[in-house]
Amino acid sequence: MLKFKDKRNVSIDTQVFIKPEYLNHPYISGNKYRKLKYNLIEAKKTEKDTLLTFGGAYSNHIAAVAAVGREFEFKTIGIIRGEELASKIDSNPTLKFAQSSGMSFKFISREQYRNKTTDEFISDLKNEFGDFYLIPEGGTNTLAIKGCEEILTEADREYDYICCSVGTGGTISGLINSALPHQKIIGFPALKGDFLSEEITKFARNKNWELNTNYHFGGYAKINDELIDFINQFKGLHSIPLDPIYTGKMMFGIYDLIDKGYFPKHSKILAIHTGGLQGIEGMNQRLKQQNKPLIV
Repeated sequence: MLKFKDKRNVSIDTQVFIKPEYLNHPYISGNKYRKLKYNLIEAKKTEKDTLLTFGGAYSNHIAAVAAVGREFEFKTIGIIRGEELASKIDSNPTLKFAQSSGMSFKFISREQYRNKTTDEFISDLKNEFGDFYLIPEGGTNTLAIKGCEEILTEADREYDYICCSVGTGGTISGLINSALPHQKIIGFPALKGDFLSEEITKFARNKNWELNTNYHFGGYAKINDELIDFINQFKGLHSIPLDPIYTGKMMFGIYDLIDKGYFPKHSKILAIHTGGLQGIEGMNQRLKQQNKPLIV
């Protein structure tokens, strides 16, 4: 865990620490390591040799599942949103990495992708690919929650607030379940909208949490110059990289809430760095095309 000073270099009563989950593995990093742990155990237990999952063009989850397959000797199949991406693998760093790790792809339209959880769609995939172990988009299921419950340890009992970015709701659900009674969990959704609360309540056993939806910067994968500048300054000050989709938005939100006096004096905040750094290269491709500042 890494303590840092306020970005304005002034003394503040609130203390913020980072739990660097992104350092737990070079490729299966952050919350992906946690989410996949018990799913892999179950796949081995049920004698499945193939993992099938879903994701978009720059999905951290797709990259992590591909890396898992290479390291633990599973075949991997990625059902990718967007038929047009089939001809762009070499120019897409995430898909190129996944392919080099042994993942096979099936590219489908966005309309088809919306049906990915239906019985008929899954049945068609089994007819095409044979037996496989299914991992949902983003990796969130009951076994993933179990893995994420292990993020917090006895050493983290000193913190008053636990903060994390939110994608599909799996990581925050694990944190909610393992937090102590005096701790409050704050989630910073990367997606626009309030629908995640319903998803989280499916897995969360406690009510010690809230979502702050003010820092999505317009929605999933939406960023602006202010966020880029924040991410670059943060890395320059603390030598800690942040990704623009998840952790960058979370840390921006934490800083802003401190500035606004949201946290009581002498609060101790633990920010969970859930990884996602592989997405920086793809985002920089977009920024370069738009003649915007890059993430360093």
